[in-house]
Amino acid sequence: MVIGLTVVAIATSAPEFAVTVSAAFRGKSAISVANIVGSDIFNIGFILAFVAIVSPVTLSKKLFKRDGLLLFATGILLLIFFYDLTLSTYEGIILVGILLFYVYKLITGKEEIDEEEIPEGEFTLWDIPKFIAGVALIIISADYLVGAATAIAHAVGISDWLIGVTIVAAGTSMPELATSVVAVAKKKHAISAGNLIGSDLFNMLGVLGTASIIKPLSIAQAEYTSLILMAAMLLALLIMMRTGWKISRTEGIILFLFALLRWAFDFL
Repeated sequence: MVIGLTVVAIATSAPEFAVTVSAAFRGKSAISVANIVGSDIFNIGFILAFVAIVSPVTLSKKLFKRDGLLLFATGILLLIFFYDLTLSTYEGIILVGILLFYVYKLITGKEEIDEEEIPEGEFTLWDIPKFIAGVALIIISADYLVGAATAIAHAVGISDWLIGVTIVAAGTSMPELATSVVAVAKKKHAISAGNLIGSDLFNMLGVLGTASIIKPLSIAQAEYTSLILMAAMLLALLIMMRTGWKISRTEGIILFLFALLRWAFDFL
């Protein structure tokens, strides 16, 4: 679970980080914020829903109390910070500070684990250049993605927010989808759920926080409604996690329909 909430979550959040920071540098605040809002809803409403529909996801009380509650609290905190339609540098520092404290508590917290949960594999020196090359490709691809998404939005006549919260968000969420499919195939539901919740936390705290430190992020009044819908979905997820300590197939379908309605709302 800790692996899913930290290492895997950081790795699968790399595209969101690269796209959001790249958009912030370009002065495209709408894409920066929309990418995170859209990605978080995509992770919960589509990917976690898919996992639950395939096989009910059993959750621990610790995941609910420690991670689920923090996820919902972060959604509410963003509503407060964005109430004036701007995420300032100081607010970004607070978000990053919360993330660092959260990761510290995860790493230093002592808990018993099953030997089966320890991943297999050996480290080689070849992993270092592969890691560097992978990060470089993500950064370059993110820059192209932001530029292309903006051009398409203007050509079709839709807003930067709309294309960021749908197409760009879905694209940057592909690593989470791939990781979750593999985890489900290996029956590692804890890693799958931890990855998605961890990714959403890293997106809201780390990615948005870092982007706003670089340059304050602003959104329009109409776009604030999407943040409210995201908080509503996180509340629904929290309730589902508490009922029976699992997400059932029926609840997965409900999450999926909620995400579809949210997309429809943005298009309308």
